[in-house]
Amino acid sequence: MRMLISILAGSLFGTGLLISGMTDTTKVLGWLDVFGNWDPTLAFVMGGAIIPMLFAWRLTTNRQPLTGGHFPPKSTPEMNRRLILGSTLFGMGWGLAGLCPGPALASLSYGGIGGVIFLIAMIAGMVAAPSVGAQLDRSANPA
Repeated sequence: MRMLISILAGSLFGTGLLISGMTDTTKVLGWLDVFGNWDPTLAFVMGGAIIPMLFAWRLTTNRQPLTGGHFPPKSTPEMNRRLILGSTLFGMGWGLAGLCPGPALASLSYGGIGGVIFLIAMIAGMVAAPSVGAQLDRSANPA
């Protein structure tokens, strides 16, 4: 059941990205070009995701998933060096490539070698992130 729900959710997500044009790097870069030829369509895609999620969080309060287990608790927002550095690096990569992880995976089937290189670089960053974060923590709190 869990696998079926995951496949359905992933397919829905990928199809939405494809239909909305968010797998097109020029569309994403147009969103980031605030002082040039700005393309606001990504705001509609974000709204299309955020609004239903707002209701989903409300509906899942004190409930269990169909597949068992529990829903993760809401995270507590914490501004720290890791968040600032991580979001800055993510934004730089997003701006340079015109892709973030979801659309990058969705575009693998037609993105050619550039999509594969992006995926490899993204996985390398994910592997390196815990040690970089630990180093940031040690430098922020010297013993």
